[in-house]
Order: sequence, then structure tokens, then C-alpha cells
Amino acid sequence: MLRLRDVTAGYDGSVVLDHVYMDVPLGRVTAVLGRNGVGKTTLMKTIIGLIRPMSGVIEWEGEDITRWPPERRARAGIGYVPQGREIFSALTVEENILLGLEAQAEKVRPQPTLDEMYALFPILKEMRQRKGGDLSGGQQQQLAIARALAGRPKLLLLDEPMEGIQPSIVALIHDAIMKIAEEKQVGIILVEHNVELAFACADHFYIFDRGAVVAKGDVDGADLDHIQSFLAV
Repeated sequence: MLRLRDVTAGYDGSVVLDHVYMDVPLGRVTAVLGRNGVGKTTLMKTIIGLIRPMSGVIEWEGEDITRWPPERRARAGIGYVPQGREIFSALTVEENILLGLEAQAEKVRPQPTLDEMYALFPILKEMRQRKGGDLSGGQQQQLAIARALAGRPKLLLLDEPMEGIQPSIVALIHDAIMKIAEEKQVGIILVEHNVELAFACADHFYIFDRGAVVAKGDVDGADLDHIQSFLAV
């Protein structure tokens, strides 16, 4: 589905991702773990096209998309929820979700998409006419995910979606991630610093350190003590 082959990327000539190889399958959750500053967000920005690799190849459904701009990647089926959510605070909840439709290759009727998002996140229906900036952090995170899903992605990039959110909302977002992957057959790359949260919904994992993949594998049967050794500060 998505393949990274020997990808090196960074900022102003400084290398942040160092010769990265990854394979991300359909309908599965792939966790990306690592300490702060090891390149996880840079990875996400490189996949969506906000950062152009210095070298290497990014393939999407067998096609080389390394030089594609972000909007072309979005229309090809890659959705992105950045760290910090970045919703439009002056727009209503419903207007934010409708903006996600712009990522679809063809124009569609908005109501079925709205109904689907409200079924996944019922609180958004209650607050559909409220300004995005008036929502709590957890509600904004649900809105950011709904907006990305409105574009009908085949792959969803989630950069620390459970960071700084109360436990009840963390559980709700966890359930939504599982449902998105299993029922909608959307591939998900989940960046997370908490291994327990990540492994509660992931099928596969990659661990980054100093911009490189230092461990990877299936969640089932993984040695948590060994994995924690890469994450300890």
C-alpha cells in the first residue's frame, strides 16, 4: 500500500530521517514509536508531502509519489491529522468536516458523509453549529479525525492523536481507530510515545531513534521490555 525505500529527509540540509524503509498495509494499524525528537513528525510530513526527501522513494499503490505535492497525495487517498489538530477555529464543526470533502477526487453529496462522521463521533453532531475554537481539546481531536475521514482516505496519518486528552476521550478515540481500520479497511499510521496506548490498537510497529528504524515487528508476541529500552529517556 505505502512503501518507503531508503528515504532520507530533513530541514535545511540537516538530516532527520536517515535511510528509512517501511511497509504499511491496508486495513491495519501501524504504530510509530520513539522518544521526542527522533523524527516521527518529520516522517509524517514527508509521507504527506510537506517535506521533500533528500533521497529515496515513496510509493503509493505501486506508484512513485516522491515528488507529488500534498494536495495530489490527499486526492490519491492519504489523509493527515497533524499533531496539534489544526482545525479552523472560526468555522463551525460542520463547516470543518465539509472542508474535508475537498480531498475527494469527485464531488459528492455532503449529507451521507456528515451522517457517517456523526455516527462515529456523536458529540460532533450535538455541537455541529458550534465554532471549532469553542471545543475542548478532545472534541477538537475528534473533529480533526472526522475532517480527514471526510476525504475518504485509504491511509490515515495520525500524529499523537491521544496526547493531552482525558482518559474517557482517549478510550473513544482508541475505539474509533479500531473501527476505522477494521470496518472501513483504512490503513493507519499512528504516531505515539506511549507504548501501551499504541499497542492497544496496533498490529505492527516501528521504533525510531535518531531518525532511523531501530526495531520493527508484529505487536503480537513483541517483547515490551525490549521495546521500552528504546523509549526510556
